[in-house]
Amino acid sequence: MEENNFTHSEKKRKLLSAWEQIIDLENKQWKDLLSLNYNSKVECIYNPLEYAKEPHINFVKTYCGGEKKVLLLGMNPGPWGMCQTGVPFGEVNHVKNWLNIDGKVECPSKELKQKPIHGFECTRSEVSGNRMWSLLKELSGDPKTLFEKVFIHNYCPLAFLSKTGKNITPVELPVEERKSLEEICDKYLIQVIELLKVEFLVCIGNYVSQRSQKALERSEVIGVQVSTLMHPSPINPKANKGWKEIAIKQLQEANVLEYFSK
Repeated sequence: MEENNFTHSEKKRKLLSAWEQIIDLENKQWKDLLSLNYNSKVECIYNPLEYAKEPHINFVKTYCGGEKKVLLLGMNPGPWGMCQTGVPFGEVNHVKNWLNIDGKVECPSKELKQKPIHGFECTRSEVSGNRMWSLLKELSGDPKTLFEKVFIHNYCPLAFLSKTGKNITPVELPVEERKSLEEICDKYLIQVIELLKVEFLVCIGNYVSQRSQKALERSEVIGVQVSTLMHPSPINPKANKGWKEIAIKQLQEANVLEYFSK
């Protein structure tokens, strides 16, 4: 009986389009992550895949129609980027005016006054997102060209905040909590890679790169080339000194630059 149910579930899933399968996997992932217990330092969890569901689905539906050569992989949502727009590295201006993505953004179930959610009315620009999308725009010229062979996704879809509104990254969680989170995120990352038949995984930051390597080593997936792209965060001093030039060089060294343009 279990085998028959599994087969039925697999057949049902295969009837979904690529973007619908991505959304399905993401929904399962955040529900699994929210079932975990987090320490007292985590005062609030923002889940933009739920309260910013409309623009997020619009983004995935518009730009993830099928297989991708390259997957750009971020860590988790930033408070002034994806937390506002539902798009990875989703700096408001680029999401609205270049990606042409919009949609209703509701209030999170719990919101901190230090990190308010204004959605597309947010006037604060996320530096990391602005740097990332400015580069992608320069390389490709238009979103249709970029997303023909490339997609962008996050390792973890949730943002963790302290009482003061400080962003708590997954790597900053206590060891046991981090291990539980990583086990879930590793599993879903592999499923996304398999679904999109990714050949090149470009990890934004060292943490994501290390996790991706371990996840792939423990999986049955072979032939995926993993490379690291310096994180564009202003917290990183090196990123404040010519991040764009460094990023282009790293994409060249990873042999993926050609996939970002015609």
